Amino acid sequence: MALCLLTLCGSAYAQTTVWQPAPGHTQIPLWPGVPPDPKPMPGPEHTDTGDKLIGGKTISGVTNVSQPTMTVYAPTGTNTGAAVVVFPGGGFAGLAMDLEGTEVCDWLAPRGITCVLLKYRVPSTPYEWKCDCRPHNFGLSMPSLQDAQRALRLVRSRAAEWHIDPHKIGVLGFSAGGYLVAETSTNFKRHTYAPIDAVDKESSRPDFAVAIYPGHLVTDEGKFNPNITVSRETPPTFLLQAEDDYVDGVNQSLAYFAALKKADVPTEMHLYARGGHAFGLRPTELPITHWPTLVDAWLRTIGIVKD
Repeated sequence: MALCLLTLCGSAYAQTTVWQPAPGHTQIPLWPGVPPDPKPMPGPEHTDTGDKLIGGKTISGVTNVSQPTMTVYAPTGTNTGAAVVVFPGGGFAGLAMDLEGTEVCDWLAPRGITCVLLKYRVPSTPYEWKCDCRPHNFGLSMPSLQDAQRALRLVRSRAAEWHIDPHKIGVLGFSAGGYLVAETSTNFKRHTYAPIDAVDKESSRPDFAVAIYPGHLVTDEGKFNPNITVSRETPPTFLLQAEDDYVDGVNQSLAYFAALKKADVPTEMHLYARGGHAFGLRPTELPITHWPTLVDAWLRTIGIVKD
């Protein structure tokens, strides 16, 4: 929910144009025509730059996304064959495209991992948005889940072209994007939209999953979200959260970890005393910001990346 914290809840911000990746990278439309189940937007897509600093830098977020895209960052290091589809957070009201998007790809590409940054449709919430930014009882995040499933299928369909191992395609998300990680990891057999072309014959199941300070996994009554149907087919999962997470609460990761272990899914979880919420990959004085090294090691542990 980083975007809510920085732009939607009272902070000043500067509006610019539709979000565009850095030169040398091109956005690829997810759908050949109009996306399924189109919904009216509050206004045109635009990018906001918040005034709050994380790691000494501002955060850029995009809102009112009606035309979802993905941007491919090819490996700049020796290609490992692995790929990661990245889901930025933003409370399903917007997307923190640099803090939890482009900066993730800048970390993964030098490690030989293809990074696919998903700009999924937002707002995409089945509940009334409240600027206290606290979790509420939450269903499936249509149409964001449709976009996430389509992105995984697209990447898998173009694996040979992009020099990707189709059995090493994972997902990584933050906050609301962490919930999208759980959704794609557990609802890959659910038909969220009618197939439209040969791409939709591909599987939308991720081969591994990384959820960083995820949200929406616990209901207001303290129960595990029934829409996250964990099974033995759920992919190996990495979880990380701070105990002082003031937005979603550490109980989110704890509940998901318990459900994963009950289903005998290989899982690694790291909890830190301090870190708050929406820190991304930006280094601070807190140990939690070194979490990318833990993911590096985990990817080797589960055999996605080899030394």
